[in-house]
Amino acid sequence: MGGSYLGDAGVFLVDTIFGLYILLVLLRFLFQWVRADFYNPISQFIVTVTNPPLMLIRRVIPGAWGLDLAAVVFMLALAVLKVYLLSWMGGAHPKFLGVMVFAVGELLRLTVYVFMVAVIIRVVLSWIGPRSYHPVVGLLHSLTDPVMGPARRLLPPMGGLDLSPILVFIVLGLALRLIVQPILDIGRALAIA
Repeated sequence: MGGSYLGDAGVFLVDTIFGLYILLVLLRFLFQWVRADFYNPISQFIVTVTNPPLMLIRRVIPGAWGLDLAAVVFMLALAVLKVYLLSWMGGAHPKFLGVMVFAVGELLRLTVYVFMVAVIIRVVLSWIGPRSYHPVVGLLHSLTDPVMGPARRLLPPMGGLDLSPILVFIVLGLALRLIVQPILDIGRALAIA
């Protein structure tokens, strides 16, 4: 009985530690992609925490097309390692190709969730502190403008109400169901095949 509690605690720790670090690397990648304020204190924290491994990886994998490919490779490696550790802790021995596909799906799902949470926070902040100058507000605007801008062009504010976040949620929800979930299912099937 006690062993299962210890195993559950181990799974929780692996999932949490890897998940948080992958999230930080993903945020760094997304902030670079949207050209968010590098000198924002939150950006600086993320850069400080993620810089040591990324500096080593950049020696081998340079950026291309304006993207930090080292961050992408590092996120994928961390996601693969996380899936393997969790599988082994559960007594499974998945195949590499399946783990790779599943890890890609996990990263895509996390990316969609990051955008969903960022849009929710941006909406809430627009209600309670529309003129706030907190460092988070600037990063939220930088992060969500690429998805909110096209939505606002398709669905401009009507009567003082900005309904574009609803359109963004619909598109992100469809992406989860039509793109991300099939990738996860394919990865799961390949891992146990």
